[in-house]
Amino acid sequence: MYPKAPHRRTTRTTAALLAAAAALVAGCAGGGPSTGAAPPEAGCPGVLAGAAAAVARAEKADTSWRGPTTGPAAVPGKSIVYVAQTMTNPGVAGVAKGVEEAAKAIGWQVRVIDGDGTPAGIQAALSQAITLAPSGIVIGGFDPQLTAQQMARAEAADIPVVGWHAVGSPGPSERPRLFTNVTTKVEDVARISADWIISRSRGAAGVVLFTDGSIPFARNKSELIRKELATCPGVRLLSYENIPIPDAASRTAQAVSGLLSRFQDDWTYSVAINDLYFADAAPALRAAGRPGSGPPFNVGAGDGDPSAFQRINSEQYQAATVPEPLNQQGWQIVDEFNRAFAGRPASGYVAPVHIATARNSEGATSWEPSGYREGYRRIWAG
Repeated sequence: MYPKAPHRRTTRTTAALLAAAAALVAGCAGGGPSTGAAPPEAGCPGVLAGAAAAVARAEKADTSWRGPTTGPAAVPGKSIVYVAQTMTNPGVAGVAKGVEEAAKAIGWQVRVIDGDGTPAGIQAALSQAITLAPSGIVIGGFDPQLTAQQMARAEAADIPVVGWHAVGSPGPSERPRLFTNVTTKVEDVARISADWIISRSRGAAGVVLFTDGSIPFARNKSELIRKELATCPGVRLLSYENIPIPDAASRTAQAVSGLLSRFQDDWTYSVAINDLYFADAAPALRAAGRPGSGPPFNVGAGDGDPSAFQRINSEQYQAATVPEPLNQQGWQIVDEFNRAFAGRPASGYVAPVHIATARNSEGATSWEPSGYREGYRRIWAG
């Protein structure tokens, strides 16, 4: 969930991006979308031009595999335990599925242990994983600082740990000790989701932001989104809704009802750190008579699970997502472990940023680069 280098774009593509940006800048000072035009004094032509160009790049459908092409042959006879923050989080569950698929391809054993979304549950799950003495452990979507004691035990037992959304940046980590952390760049994901709102609204939006402040990764993402939205004066942050992901099913609908009552038609856009908030928001929006195609127009800054794509493609209370290539990241986790077991460094691969909409997803229920399975199999074959 990241743009190609500018020098690779053709002259035609560059011209198209500039034309799109110019059209949106003109819209910022003149006519606007159905949510209303931005008056000139509220406009942000420079910001809008940059946002429009960035969004146009991220919406491109070219998803060819550009990951690693070399690495160690498969190390046989290994086992992995995937410790999940909660399997009710579609992103966490999607990566677990990818890990299981890739482990089968390389010939390893996998066990998934659900932390049930609570600190006590996650600590117990990681303790259980260490007791099983696997070859490697995956931190699936939670902050390792919550399990400092267990992480110390894993390090003492010389068990390599690979994270998924475990810390704020991709790559290896010393404290907490991770062989690598598999994720897109949170800065880019946050920026492009905010840019989508700036671009689509032509610089005039009332935004609600949904986050989970209990997860440092999510909290950082939402703060970055807030910062990028603030670059356009006509985009107002109406509310910052802190709803823990495990509580989303029970709390989101009530929160949405309250937001509709408070802001009414001023609420035109939403952005969430995870798509699942919009699954839980949909019943309240529907009950209030809001159309599935918006407003509010909703964009998820992760994770791009199948239900999010279904909502987007059917125009049911979600317009876009900045998806993680969840299944591919599961394969990458297995490949990173194989490098660790072979005494090699992490691959350094980071998936590119992408925006999925009904227009460019063409009915798909996930986003991922094409050809990664074949690429990893070639590496592992030696």
